Amino acid sequence: MWTVCVPGWGAMMVAGTLLLYGTLDVAYFARMFYTVAKARYFRKKICILDTTEVESWCLLNDIDTLLYHMNNARYLRELDFARADYYERSGLYANIKAAGGAVLQAATTIRYRRYLKPFTKFTITSKAIYWDEKTFFMEHEFIGPGGFVHAVALCRQRIIDTSVAAIAELLLQLHCAGTCRPVPEKMPSELELWVQSNELSSAKLRPTASALPSLEPPNNLGCGEMLPKMTE
Repeated sequence: MWTVCVPGWGAMMVAGTLLLYGTLDVAYFARMFYTVAKARYFRKKICILDTTEVESWCLLNDIDTLLYHMNNARYLRELDFARADYYERSGLYANIKAAGGAVLQAATTIRYRRYLKPFTKFTITSKAIYWDEKTFFMEHEFIGPGGFVHAVALCRQRIIDTSVAAIAELLLQLHCAGTCRPVPEKMPSELELWVQSNELSSAKLRPTASALPSLEPPNNLGCGEMLPKMTE
């Protein structure tokens, strides 16, 4: 009969590794560290109006219980890495932190068009589509083989304790010099409708009864103009 002897330190390392992986998403933090380091030291800096690309794969730890496509929740996880690459390369996050501000994810919506199969390589594109004093909106596309767009996501980041409009204007002056695409002057129509749905949802959750916000478009605010203040 075979006997396996495991040294005490070996058993402790195995137990520690299992405990670490059981209580901390090691793969997520390792990949985030890699993404930020790569964007900071090895990838080209961009203008805030540029579109960035991050490549990824649908692996076995990304699929759902049906075993033939990427889990819906994984798309939102992938967006963290795409945003980190954009924020780092554009200098947006560094300038927000330098101004004493912070970034919070306020809302996300995603539309799935076709599933991604296991071992499929895809690209996530990220671009800014609108901003005001306290909010920064981004659009992301998941592009698979042949250029097909598998999913489209809209993200709303809340910037606190500083003005993202002022920081965006500074970055445009420093890095773009008029060579990028035009600054978005008003919200895209689909973004207007999404913002309105967010406001309706917030109104329903407020503890005091109040009239629901109007469904009229917010007068096509120019980029940098502030949306009506929302309170939960």
